[in-house]
Amino acid sequence: MEPDTVPPDTVLDPRRWIAFAVVLAAGFMDLLDVTIVNVAVPSIQNDLRAEYSQIEWIIAAYVLSFAAVLITGGRLGDIYGRKRLFLIGMTGFTLASAACGIASDPSVLIGSRFVQGAMAGLMVPQILAIIRVTFPKEERTKAIAIYSGVGGSASAVGLSLGGLLVQWNLFDLGWRPIFLVNIPVGIAALIAASIVMRDSRSAHAPKLDIIGMVLAISAVVLLAYPLTEGRQKDWPAWTFIMMGAAAVAFAAFVFYERRRARTVGSPLVDLDLFRSRAFTVGLASWLLFWIGMGGFFLIWTLFMQAGLGWSPMRAGLTSAFFAVGAGIGAGTSASVLAPKLGRWVLMAGALVTGAGFGLYGWLATHYGSDFASWQMVLPLIVTGTGFGIVVAPTIDMLLGQIPEREAGAASGLLNTGQQLGIALGVALVGIIFFAQLDHDSARGVDAVAAQTRTELAATGLPGPAQDGILANFRACVQDRSAAVDPSAVPDSCRSTGGDATVAATLGAAGKEANAVNFAHTFNYTLTWGIGLMMLVCLGFAALPRDVKLEQHELPDLDDELVQV
Repeated sequence: MEPDTVPPDTVLDPRRWIAFAVVLAAGFMDLLDVTIVNVAVPSIQNDLRAEYSQIEWIIAAYVLSFAAVLITGGRLGDIYGRKRLFLIGMTGFTLASAACGIASDPSVLIGSRFVQGAMAGLMVPQILAIIRVTFPKEERTKAIAIYSGVGGSASAVGLSLGGLLVQWNLFDLGWRPIFLVNIPVGIAALIAASIVMRDSRSAHAPKLDIIGMVLAISAVVLLAYPLTEGRQKDWPAWTFIMMGAAAVAFAAFVFYERRRARTVGSPLVDLDLFRSRAFTVGLASWLLFWIGMGGFFLIWTLFMQAGLGWSPMRAGLTSAFFAVGAGIGAGTSASVLAPKLGRWVLMAGALVTGAGFGLYGWLATHYGSDFASWQMVLPLIVTGTGFGIVVAPTIDMLLGQIPEREAGAASGLLNTGQQLGIALGVALVGIIFFAQLDHDSARGVDAVAAQTRTELAATGLPGPAQDGILANFRACVQDRSAAVDPSAVPDSCRSTGGDATVAATLGAAGKEANAVNFAHTFNYTLTWGIGLMMLVCLGFAALPRDVKLEQHELPDLDDELVQV
């Protein structure tokens, strides 16, 4: 951050804690919206008749656009004023939330999520900057600690709150209140911010890098779009062409950023950061970690609701055990373990997360459709603990691998990597999960075939009729597993011969077969997650042995603030 000047009579703002409460609410809303959608996915899917790829976009659109705007949003605040950009971002976020809440089809919802994420990208970078220029040094650490704690809880609360809001079906609106709840909060925050928040800007703000931003966005979209749409379209040639174009766009981005650093200056990404081998490997490990977690949050929700048939409330409340584990892991990691053990804590956290994945997958196949909430407590606490151990200290540790003057650029890059990891995780894990669900569909039929035949025989149906019904049942399960639109009923699932008893038998068998298929697919996909966590562990092992928790001192207030 470039040094600023400050009039001596405006150093301390008597309303600074009220202003802090406003930005705290804004940060909570942003992080809440990253996770709250996950538990509502099946309800959105059923109501809007969304295809699986569209569900992936509803999740990924937010984090992609957020990541794309994040660094530029911070620079805009430095140039034009942080309060101004905060108000613009909050206004746009609130309006986009309203558009999400009234969306009538998946395309409108996806577009609104893109706008919502972009507005968050304008709003969120101002929060820490406002904290930095509002509080004196002796209060700043406390404010940042509160903000970090609230931010960590928001991600976990989102899963439980989303389930409750969908289950309560407020005003018969179904899933829509998960977005509409942002409207009154956003309006209140706007009114309060306009009254109590002071504006500030950097005296020597970095220049905007619009071309770099466009190249970076192009590279990510050219990769994410074919990964998300490829399975549905049966991988036509254009999907591979787009992925090749993504590599070209990325190469162009690197070339342009290097050239800009030599000429104009203020590149979007300071490539000199990658001269630090430890930071580079750590950033790659951080990205892989969030790819694994982004994919986990998607398939975990689908398994509980689409696989086991749980209500949103049950799924949301069960997810609270993950939050408990995350709190345990984060608390012990950041305050106790990381300052003493350094990189070994990050390595252990990745391994614990992988162990949680393995335990969860094994229990899923063991219990199948009988998997109860209490039986998920242990794997969720283990997974959440590993998650918290990694997330709490990683950014500070990696910032310790680069010079103090580059901490701001490195922090922005790490936060961007987190959002990109979530988006890529949804796309990549979605490919594995849905392909395996299709490939392994016979498993569920085989598991229920004997019992189903016995029940059909009890109705008096002759053997050849039973064979025909079971063959049609097998085709129905296969077609449903291969479907890109889960709300559509395949032709093979429409006829049961007109017998209510037979229909009831096949309905129960279909639910059981579906649960078995989802359980085994969930387990299979989590094995890939375990592999990712092993790579994350190896990456963190490349950090220096003596790396410790490194908290960069934020600049003194007197060097940071221009009141406007």
